[in-house]
Amino acid sequence: MNPLLQDSKLEFEAIDFSLIKPEHYLPALKVAINEAKENIEKVKKCNEISFDSIILAEECSADRLDSIVEIFYALHSAHCIDELNEIAEEFNEELTKYSSDISLDADLFAKVKQVYDKKDEMNLNSEQLVVIDNSYKGFTRNGALLNDADKEILREIDQKLSKLSLNFSENIRKANAGYLLVVEDEKLLEGMPAGILEAAKELASQKEQAGKWAFNFDYPSYIPFMQYCKNRELRKEIWTANSTKTLKGEFDNSELIKETLVLRKQRANLLGYKDHPSFVLERRMAGNSERVMNFIGDITEKSKTQAKADFQRIQNLKKELTGDDELRSYDSSMYSELLLMKELDFDDEILRPYFKLENVLEGVFEIAKRLYGLTFIERTDLPKYHADVKVYEVKDDKGEYVGLYYGDYFPRPEKRPGAWMTTFRNAGFQFGETKRPFVCNVCNFTKPTATKPSLLTLDEVMTLFHEFGHGLHGLLAKSHYKSVAGTNVFWDFVELPSQIMENWVMEKECLDLFARHYETGESIPEELITKIKESRKFLEGMGTLRQMSLATLDMNWHLADPSAIEDIYNFEQESFKPFNLYPSEGLGSVSTSFGHIFSGGYSSGYYSYKWAEVLDADAFAYFKENGIFNKEVAQSFKENILEKGGSVDPMELYKRFRGKEPSVDPLLKRAGLI
Repeated sequence: MNPLLQDSKLEFEAIDFSLIKPEHYLPALKVAINEAKENIEKVKKCNEISFDSIILAEECSADRLDSIVEIFYALHSAHCIDELNEIAEEFNEELTKYSSDISLDADLFAKVKQVYDKKDEMNLNSEQLVVIDNSYKGFTRNGALLNDADKEILREIDQKLSKLSLNFSENIRKANAGYLLVVEDEKLLEGMPAGILEAAKELASQKEQAGKWAFNFDYPSYIPFMQYCKNRELRKEIWTANSTKTLKGEFDNSELIKETLVLRKQRANLLGYKDHPSFVLERRMAGNSERVMNFIGDITEKSKTQAKADFQRIQNLKKELTGDDELRSYDSSMYSELLLMKELDFDDEILRPYFKLENVLEGVFEIAKRLYGLTFIERTDLPKYHADVKVYEVKDDKGEYVGLYYGDYFPRPEKRPGAWMTTFRNAGFQFGETKRPFVCNVCNFTKPTATKPSLLTLDEVMTLFHEFGHGLHGLLAKSHYKSVAGTNVFWDFVELPSQIMENWVMEKECLDLFARHYETGESIPEELITKIKESRKFLEGMGTLRQMSLATLDMNWHLADPSAIEDIYNFEQESFKPFNLYPSEGLGSVSTSFGHIFSGGYSSGYYSYKWAEVLDADAFAYFKENGIFNKEVAQSFKENILEKGGSVDPMELYKRFRGKEPSVDPLLKRAGLI
């Protein structure tokens, strides 16, 4: 009676989280793996060489397994209680072993190859041809053409990489959960907004430090502390702790990075690629590392002059206020905030009262309705995995069911930091029929306090819109086959639907829908909207340079000879040299907490964020030309981008929507760089 192996009896086949316990996962995984293997044996014995009998049957062979895996990993990130973490390594090992068994199965690959070789004779539609191509390349990129000895080497590498990724991520989570800065004297917290102090006092009480103030690495705690706390020594203390948390001590990720890089290069070489970027970028819009590095270099060149000017302005302000111009990394946020107030008469904190979480959600739902005809109806009767989570039934403009949307917005010790979109079930053909998706947005926003609701910063509003864009990509999927549905697209295309949503936050027509003072109900004043738009360009030279430094670091790690990397810190510092504005502190590391590239799937792909910014700025310029809620433009974006998933080449999809290839100029203009 394992609930993970039973069909849901709930409406929409919703997942009954109330029945699922940690002890259910491993037994269910093993049963589902055996079931998938039995299905694969049927495919291998099938004499009919057709798309349905081989390609579709292979894709659907692990429907039950896919369901269990999606639920497990979604909760392992969003709600990783101790019991779940204790079984994660074994779960990972079992799954990786199964994946290797399938991808290295010579008989199964032979069947797939037979279909691949005859695909042009089979009268297939364009989506089926993409699925066949993906299937064939999936096998070859995972060792199907290797000899038996090399297959075993590849199997061992994949097992090790899977474990390293899990351990890297877990070290970050534990390091975050284990840190607390406790302040006993409120005078040391001069400059901190009242709402942040109230939240800090509540956190201290939760940590048995009543009457004090506590801060941790959760974004709603750490970011305002760095922005507003005037006590430089305290800023330095928490900044140092954050930047060194996984560089030394119990949660040191340094050796994990070295091992990961060695194995990634070894894997790429084994498969016939020069290096890891060559392997990764073969399945990206960018195509190769030379094009990526040229792209990074071009954007860097266009932002560097402005970045240096931005830095000089901050430095000048510090000298004006303190008498010296020594500007350190732990000074940046506070003096940037002070400069924002001086130059634009704008303080991010004055926006919070207008961004009550519930109102922002109403706003983003209303935008989805105006653009795409969607309606979000909260369902308090459907199970959820934590009390903080909200569940919504989503309907289209004809009143037909689209999918379920889950929102999980507040930090918890068992949740990893950051924000992301995940699925509990992808859209597409599975279990013998086409299923609608279950999509989840997970964030770490400012929590409500005893006297105030959850009031978001502008950055948090942008994050909510960003992740909601990913959610729409998953919800509106109309590809028939699940392997190319929703967000199953090239990684340097996947950020377009998310990043374009951020643009609406800058528009008065959008803000008027939801930005209301939580106490008075007053709409956000027009002068504040103007300042929001101006703030988008504020210090954008530095922001762009920072992004390019991280994209370069990612590529440098993976283009280097890993055997020559002796020290993680020194390598990172060398990579950052062309981008440095601040003096080195001689400690701390970005890399050891860089989950995106060492445990999150963005290795040799961090450039994707800026690549997608080019797309989103160009695409939104099209909306602006015709009206930000223009039905025809929205319908085209929905049909050509959101619904198609990975069923068509992404540049072809973009040109169908926009009528041309993207230009970098709208991005540079939006950022104030030209």
